[in-house]
Amino acid sequence: MEPHLRFVTGTIDRAFTGRQPWQIVAITTTSVLGTIWLCQVLFQEESLYGRAKKKVFKLARLIPAVRRKIEAEIEKINDGFVKDITQAGNYYTELPHDGMDQTEIIKKVDEYLELGHYRWKEGYISGAVYYYNPELIKLITEVYGKASYTNPLHPDVFPGVCKMEAEVVRMTATLFHGGPRACGTMTTGGTESIMMACKAYRDYAREHRGITKPNMVLPVTAHTGFDKAAKYLGIFTKVVPMNKDTTEVDIAAMERAINRNTVMLVGSAPNFPYGTMDDIEAIAALGRKYNIPVHVDACLGGFLIVFMKRAGYPVRPFDFSIPGVTSISADTHKYGFTPKGSSVVLYSEKVYRHHQYTVTTEWPGGVYGSPTVNGSRAGGIIAATWATMMNFGLDGYVEATKRIIDTTRYIEKELRALKNIFIFGTPATSVIGIGSHDFDIYLLGGELSSLGWNLNSLQFPSGIHICVTYMHTEHGVADKFIQDVRAKVALIMKNPTKPVEGKMAIYGVAQSVPDRELIGDFTKCFIDSMYYTPVDSLGGK
Repeated sequence: MEPHLRFVTGTIDRAFTGRQPWQIVAITTTSVLGTIWLCQVLFQEESLYGRAKKKVFKLARLIPAVRRKIEAEIEKINDGFVKDITQAGNYYTELPHDGMDQTEIIKKVDEYLELGHYRWKEGYISGAVYYYNPELIKLITEVYGKASYTNPLHPDVFPGVCKMEAEVVRMTATLFHGGPRACGTMTTGGTESIMMACKAYRDYAREHRGITKPNMVLPVTAHTGFDKAAKYLGIFTKVVPMNKDTTEVDIAAMERAINRNTVMLVGSAPNFPYGTMDDIEAIAALGRKYNIPVHVDACLGGFLIVFMKRAGYPVRPFDFSIPGVTSISADTHKYGFTPKGSSVVLYSEKVYRHHQYTVTTEWPGGVYGSPTVNGSRAGGIIAATWATMMNFGLDGYVEATKRIIDTTRYIEKELRALKNIFIFGTPATSVIGIGSHDFDIYLLGGELSSLGWNLNSLQFPSGIHICVTYMHTEHGVADKFIQDVRAKVALIMKNPTKPVEGKMAIYGVAQSVPDRELIGDFTKCFIDSMYYTPVDSLGGK
């Protein structure tokens, strides 16, 4: 333990001895406020304030009354999640003694896929399902079936699948203005693409700059996949605030956050919460100035933004055409309309991709090399991705992009005309963030949910957003959404101070809880609920 942290925690421990709970709370508050100045002076990878705050909450949990209250709340939350997730019918918890008939299997699959009440095929969902066309599904199903047993881990056995992956990477690199030396790999999704870039830059910095305590500098709006990568890879995240008016990263603050251990800078094109795009040119300029790689996360809107100019929409530079941009992540399974489980990570130079690889040379099983997290990979997904891209072609993607951006701009214009709500920043592609100064915006989220709409909830500050997909471009869907928002805002304004109830209330409460570890416990309960099976299940018999 660092000396300065030992001093603080020792002081806290002594102060708590023999005190009553209410006295501990008072002392805690005074102590934390009193150490803010010291925290700023002794800031290292994580501020002393942050460490002290975590220590305080851990100590508070040792108080029996506090611990019992927390455990009761967690159990209550857990029961609620399980109740919400539990589905009708028996659960299978054991293998059937005899194999199930194929007709019965298909019947069961159809039953399972009908569970849930959201009308996603009608465009009532924000994001999640980006395209739905039975003819495309028929093509994907046939292609995936043909390639379902292939595995690019064995390129000598399945060279055709490797060829398809190489072509997907090259076609994507071309879209992002990658030069002849641009390269990359496919991954299973945006998080893995982000993780691979983080690994590449961590290892590159270790070899070329001797950095052993790496950090990355990223906007507060950057996708949480970077935080996940940091936890897996031992990289400290230096989170930079956004400009409250534009919701783009504060470039001056980003520069101040850079130090000798910074291994990468991050920008979003666009970001997930508000759909706004960071100033990639300015971030790339910082990368050039300090000789630090720059990653552009285009996972969400990458397969829109590369076609927007062709579709008639101006867009700021964001890709390899900018000197200093060294990598890009883009999800094919979003606006590329491919099956779920495919993404691409690109690099400007092979030297970066080499550090993404994992290579073992001393294993008794032979020399082993793997380009991504997985060893074996689903060749069927690669083939289905290739087939989808070839089926759409450049003109098909441009037409789809035009429809989606047209619809997004129309919804944005109509929402801006409504009183009592506002739009966060200027959406760059297909995401529209909505807030309100006149009522709790989660009230609107709840009211729209009651009509079947499923929107994303935002925090710090409170907001909701709709991610417009091809589904929303179908006749009448956008107008229905605008109508429902207009009607529900008018209803809410009859009683704007009404408290939020139901599931949406959780988001408001969560923001007000200073102990973020407690919110983490609630989140773990939610994840647990997705794996629920009844303990008294009959095994489906």
